[in-house]
Amino acid sequence: MRALMFALAATTFAAAAPAQQSVDTLQRNKPSLDGRLRTEILILRGLFGSIHAPDADSFKLGSQDVPASTTHQGTMAVARGNLAVHGRITGNALVLHGDVIVYPGGSVGGNAVAVDGRVRSVGGVVEGDVRSIRGLTGSILAHAGGRGAAETPLTTWGALKMALGWFAVLFAIGIGILLFAEKNLDGVVSALEQQFARSFWVGVLVQLAAIPLLLLLVLGLVVTLLGILLVPFAAVAYVVALAGLLTLGFIAIARFTGRAFFRGAAESRAVHLRSLFAGLVVYLGLWFLAAAFVWNPIAGSILRAIALAGSWVALTFGLGATILTRAGTHRDGERARRPRPVDDLSWQTPTPVTGVVAARRPVVTAKEG
Repeated sequence: MRALMFALAATTFAAAAPAQQSVDTLQRNKPSLDGRLRTEILILRGLFGSIHAPDADSFKLGSQDVPASTTHQGTMAVARGNLAVHGRITGNALVLHGDVIVYPGGSVGGNAVAVDGRVRSVGGVVEGDVRSIRGLTGSILAHAGGRGAAETPLTTWGALKMALGWFAVLFAIGIGILLFAEKNLDGVVSALEQQFARSFWVGVLVQLAAIPLLLLLVLGLVVTLLGILLVPFAAVAYVVALAGLLTLGFIAIARFTGRAFFRGAAESRAVHLRSLFAGLVVYLGLWFLAAAFVWNPIAGSILRAIALAGSWVALTFGLGATILTRAGTHRDGERARRPRPVDDLSWQTPTPVTGVVAARRPVVTAKEG
């Protein structure tokens, strides 16, 4: 009996061991949410409160299906996969990085929302709102959660090439301004030398008034029928003009800053070109430094903030000086004074009421022979 019981126990244990191993294998192979996806869901709940997204543990990973003649109570949330609805969902249908597909006979009692995807109804019914968040919004969410950065990371060399490209473009624009609009550039630089502090505050005011001025321009045009037709052209012209003023101002502040490295040198186009190069190295050097530390999130963020602040200050000074000089066409202190007209009688001695009579104007006469 003891031997029989021992053999039976051994057989039971041998049969249970593969089953337990199979269960453990299924638990290990079961897909789970990683930290990146949990961060995306947290951002989704924080930025888009109107979606009413559940917590991360309520999401199902991978494509899911609601079979026909079945009912899912409450909200069904899916991540990184499609949700096929053949039956009934009483709450919302939410998919992150996938599509919501409602087939004939299927229905969603709440809202159908697809983030970084779309909602497709091929004969089904959605009783609530239908929202497909794609493009910019989906990209922001993906990058904020780290998904975009993981797929296409910005390397250090890539960031350096971007900064170098901007340096080359701005230096080429500066050379063009020196060749074809040097007098305008000289006027803006002179305003920076004479009205440095005033240029900054004028630049701040212009930045604050840029949007209101555009709105006033549009409102002034929509009064008439012809003006309505001109609104797109006026808006584009306004943006182009503002971009031109910003560019001229930045080139001027770069030349003004670089001039400090060439003190004592005579004014010439070669000196101005070297000053422009040095000024661009100063301002874009901050971006080169930030690009060199793009691999470090903390140091890179701090350096990018410093570079952004430096560029904003430079643009503000340059924009203010450009506005003060009307794009370099108005130069204070350089107007040639008009000669005062000479009065034909101003040479005479004033005739007093009583006293010596004013002398006569001398006249050249021929000497008698």
